[in-house]
Amino acid sequence: MKLGNQAMGALMMTLQKCLLEERDIVALLEQMEFSLENKSSETLIIVNPPVVNFAGTELGDTIKELLDEE
Repeated sequence: MKLGNQAMGALMMTLQKCLLEERDIVALLEQMEFSLENKSSETLIIVNPPVVNFAGTELGDTIKELLDEE
């Protein structure tokens, strides 16, 4: 099993968020929910990536919400 591009990006954004907010990354990592990209895949995604705010702008829906719409 390996991390997909989405999961890798989510982990990098988590690290950036923690650096910017000067907080411990462990709490956010413990909250992450992993799932397989699709039923026949061995690639992991993160269904609840952290929300990152830039100057009051909130970016993105969670992957879980997007998957529920399909």
